Amino acid sequence: MASPAADDYLKTVYAHTEWQGAPITPSQLAAKLGIAPSSVTEMVKKLAAQGLVSHVPYGAVRLTPEGEARALQMVRRHRLIETWLVREFGYAWDEVHDEAEVLEHTISDRLLAGIDARLGHPRFDPHGDAIPDAAGEVVREPFVLLADAGPGHSGRVLRVSDTDPELLRALDALGLAVSSEVRIMADGVVLDGTPADLPDGAADVVWLSA
Repeated sequence: MASPAADDYLKTVYAHTEWQGAPITPSQLAAKLGIAPSSVTEMVKKLAAQGLVSHVPYGAVRLTPEGEARALQMVRRHRLIETWLVREFGYAWDEVHDEAEVLEHTISDRLLAGIDARLGHPRFDPHGDAIPDAAGEVVREPFVLLADAGPGHSGRVLRVSDTDPELLRALDALGLAVSSEVRIMADGVVLDGTPADLPDGAADVVWLSA
């Protein structure tokens, strides 16, 4: 089933478990994709019939090895395009997601390879998400969610979720970026050596090196 809709499902299932271990449920999948649960049920059945996901009624949706390989291809496309838009066209990190959602389904493999080469084969996109290589291999170092990091923890920002553009803009205005240094204190956070007042919700969208 080679379709943009199927690819979006597989990519979303993969991304859900990339930074935490709990598998995605059909209701979560419906919410992330912004579609009716009944539509999700129908598509999941089709993907399962193709051997791309495993699913039992009312249970979680998991990728099969074949589904994961396909998802990684789409993730690679999406994240290379986001990186390309930021580096070559001056997009901000809160502006690239929707553009990449469209372009990932339209550009050729040849153009994608050219983008990858021009960018120097980047390993991470502007938000810190790992870009799979052409063989589907992913390199990611141990991480901890900022909300779970206790006082005394110091680490680099590895990833900032792109789900909330307004929060991304607020963090950017504060100077927080991928590779920023963060130290957790008993009474707050130090960002690149300076005490910082993080906006509400920041602790749930920022991941640090463990």
